[in-house]
Formats: sequence, structure tokens, C-alpha cells
Amino acid sequence: MARPFQKIGHGLDRFSFRRRRSASSSSPLSLASDDGDSCPMEAPAGAAPSSRRALSRSCGSKGRLLLDPPAPLAGGPSDKSAAASSSSEPPPKPAPREGPPSDAEMVREKFSKLLLGEDMSGTGKGVSSALALSNAITNLAASVFGEQRRLQPMADEQKARWGTEIDWLLSVADHIVEFVPSQQVSPDGTSMEIMVTQQRQDLQMNIPALCKLDAMLLEYLDGFKGEQEFWYVKKGADESEKAARQDDKWWLPTVRVPPNGLSESYRKWLQHQKDLVAQVLKAAMAINANVLMEMEVPEAYMESLPKNGKSSLGDSMYKLITDDYFDPEELLSSVDLTEEHNIVDLKNRIEASVVIWQKKMTHKDTKLSWGHGISHEKRGMFEGRAENVLLLIKHRFPGIAQSSLDISKIQYNRDIGLAILESYSRTLESLAFTVMSRIEDVLNADLAAQDRMNVESMRVPSLSTDETDKVVSDAKAEVEKFRRMEPVSPTLFDYVGPRDQGLNTYTSNEDTNGPKLTKVTSIATRRFSYLEKLEHLGGTRSPVARH
Repeated sequence: MARPFQKIGHGLDRFSFRRRRSASSSSPLSLASDDGDSCPMEAPAGAAPSSRRALSRSCGSKGRLLLDPPAPLAGGPSDKSAAASSSSEPPPKPAPREGPPSDAEMVREKFSKLLLGEDMSGTGKGVSSALALSNAITNLAASVFGEQRRLQPMADEQKARWGTEIDWLLSVADHIVEFVPSQQVSPDGTSMEIMVTQQRQDLQMNIPALCKLDAMLLEYLDGFKGEQEFWYVKKGADESEKAARQDDKWWLPTVRVPPNGLSESYRKWLQHQKDLVAQVLKAAMAINANVLMEMEVPEAYMESLPKNGKSSLGDSMYKLITDDYFDPEELLSSVDLTEEHNIVDLKNRIEASVVIWQKKMTHKDTKLSWGHGISHEKRGMFEGRAENVLLLIKHRFPGIAQSSLDISKIQYNRDIGLAILESYSRTLESLAFTVMSRIEDVLNADLAAQDRMNVESMRVPSLSTDETDKVVSDAKAEVEKFRRMEPVSPTLFDYVGPRDQGLNTYTSNEDTNGPKLTKVTSIATRRFSYLEKLEHLGGTRSPVARH
């Protein structure tokens, strides 16, 4: 007869296990290890079953039971309790990492912000990738070079941060490529022309040049390491040591030089450093100007312009530019350039007129109204004159703020390569201008010390109080002496006498033996009319009427 079906956990092994357990003379908690050693553990007589189970589990770390307990029923209460206990326990948390974040984490965070367009909320309101990358380079330069208020080397930590993070941002340019033709030679010797990718030409030329300018600026700053012939006044110094700055940059520290000024050799070396930094500044300005020129003028800027260049420039400035004889210096002298906002306003007006003239020159097919049109040749000449004025302003005032046209181009630009070149060259231009300004502060302090020394050398030594009183008393006595003096020589009145006396000869009243006037001619007192004078001189009168 076949054995009936038995559920899991209710077989004959379960009952045989119970019989062996009750018949055993040893402790019910006897365990056997793998190597045969027993681990007898006896519980107290009145111990609860739960304590026995705990005791058996604690002994299980050393060995195992002689017979494994049967598996519980599938879906039984034991499975539900285990599932509930496993679900109630939270997942293990990763151990917090101590110290600064790694480079991989920083790169992941920085580029995730760039991909989202600086909008971490996820709403899709971020800026374009080109503008986000430009802002990232600008913010990095501001955080690293923003505190460069002294003429001294950069801190090693700041220099390492600048070199690392600018390399991350410039690595994007490695993937901006273009197709160029190339020759490929097959194994059988035949050659064919194929298209390969390489970095875009403007990036391939300008990025290494900008990196070289960056390294040169940091090298010039490292040249001021160690003891120098100038120093800066500390914040906690006395008011006597602090001198008010002559310009409006009150937040910059005051430079001090020795009383006799800088030495001749150090002054020449400092001037040479200034010339080198000026060359770096000109190179960065040239690259930045070329990049901005390649950017397209946004439509939003074009819509904000007036209809003609005369409305943008004004009557007086338009007359100077359109005159037959043009002098850019005369135009700049007609505007007050002492304030920065006046310079920016002049730059905005001239750039607007240039854009208007360029737009009208590109639309040559449009018909001009009779008597009010300007030929394209003249517009081209006016445009060239205005660009010369803009170039002169940029070189004369390199540290002024950006114009409206430049800001609009950067904001609406979509070319990531141009955004990298423009922002990198602009940050280097700002750093070079800052270093050159700090060198000029030292040179101005040296010039002031030399002027002060020259004034002190030319000053007349002052008299003491006793000597001053003596000089004053002598001067007063001399004045009194001249007042009491009588005339020693006869005057003209003594010789001539009164006019109403008709005397012919007079002698001196003071000296009778003196020289005598033999005869004095009589003085005429009668006044002649104009006609009588003519008759006396032999002239003739005008003819008299005949009747």
C-alpha cells in the first residue's frame, strides 16, 4: 500500500527526533562541534523555554546541533514574523566620508550644474550651456583673484585650485572639433582622401596662447617673493602711519617706501615688470576684442537701436565725425572723461552708431530717399573713424566696464568655443590690469617720496625768534630814518616857480651860488581853434559859398 502524502515538517523524522531527545540521558542542550568536542551546557531547573533557546543559540557559535531542526511550514507564522522584522529594519547607511571632497565628486558636481544651466531646481529655467560655462570661468577667477590687493605671490592653495579647475573647464574645448581632409594610405599602397576630426582652428590657436599668458602672469607675481623695498600698512597701525589715498580706492592697502624712495636699480626693475605686464594686457585685450568681433549681434540689441547714427551720437559728436578733417583727440576732449560712467556711455553711443552703419551698408538694395541719403562710401569712412575712437578708448581706459553691446553678445551667444575664449581672455585681462595697478601704486609712492625730499632740500632754513625780532626792529628804524630826512636837491618847482608869474629868470632858493636859468620862454595859455591852426601852418580853408 502506498504511503500517504505528508506535509513538510510532519514526517516520521520529527517523531523519531522527539523519542531520541526524551530517551537521551545527557542534557537536552548538548551540542557537538565539528571536531567531535562536546559542549554540554545545563540550564537552571526552573528556566523558561525562551532562555533555553537563547542559550542554545549562544552555544551554536561553537558548534552545531546533532540533528538539524525541521524546516517550518511554508507561509507559516514564522515566515511572516521574519518578513516583518526584515522590513522594519532600515537599510544600512554608508559611512560618512571625512575630509574634503575628492576631485571626482567636485567634477561631477560642477559639470552637473553646467548641464542644468545653473538651475539646480530641475524646472528647466537654466541659461544656455555657453553662458553657464562663461559664468563658471568668471566666478572661478573672481574667487581666486578677487583678493589680490597686494603685490605679492599667490598662495599655493589658491594657485593649485586655479590650475586644476581651469583645466577642467577648458577640457570641454577638446571635444569641439571640425572635419578636415586627410590622406590615408591602405596596406596595398593606395592612398585616399578622408575626413578626420581635429580641434577647431580658433581654439587650437588661442587656448595655448592664453595658457601661456596665464603662466607668465603667475610668474611675474612670484617675482615679488621675499623681502622687497616697499611694504603695506597693516590694519591695526596708528593713524599717523596711515595716509589717505589720493584716489577713490579707499579699500586698497596703503603702500609705504623708504623716506629717500626706492633705489635706482629696484626702480628700473619695477618699471621693467610693469612693461612686461602691459604686454600681457595688450595681448589678452587683442584676443578678447577679436572673439567679441566674431560673435553675432543679437536681434534684441538691434531692436533697441535708434534709426540712424546721428540720433545715437548727438549733433555735436556727429558733426566731428562727419567733418572733412577728423581728429579723434578732439572728439575725446569734447567729452568729460573724468567719470567712468561717462566713458561707458560714450563707448555705448559710438558702438551703437557703428552697428547702425554696418546694418545699412549690408542692405545696399534698399532705396534711399532723395536728398537725405548718405553714400555707402561715406558710411564706411564714418564707421572706420568711429572704430578708431573705440580703439583709442580701450587702450586709454583698459579697466572700464563692458559696454552694452559686449554684454548682449555674451548673454545671447550660443557658441561654447567662443564663450570659453572670451571669458578666459577677459579674466586674464582683468588680472593683468590688477597687477599693473599694484605696480603703479608702488611707483606713485616712490615719486611722492622723491618730491617730498626735493621740497625739503629747496626749503630756506627758518630764523629763530630772536633773529626775527631783530630784523623787524632794524626795518622799522630804517623806515623812521627815511621819514625824518629832508630833501637834499632842489626840485623843479624851485627853478620854475608858479606858472602865473611872468618872471624870466629864477635862481635857486636854497643855493644862491648855484646855476641860473638865463631865460624861460613864456608858456602859452591861449587855446587855438582847428581853423586857426590850419592858417597858422599855411593851410587853406575850404572854399566859401559864392553867393
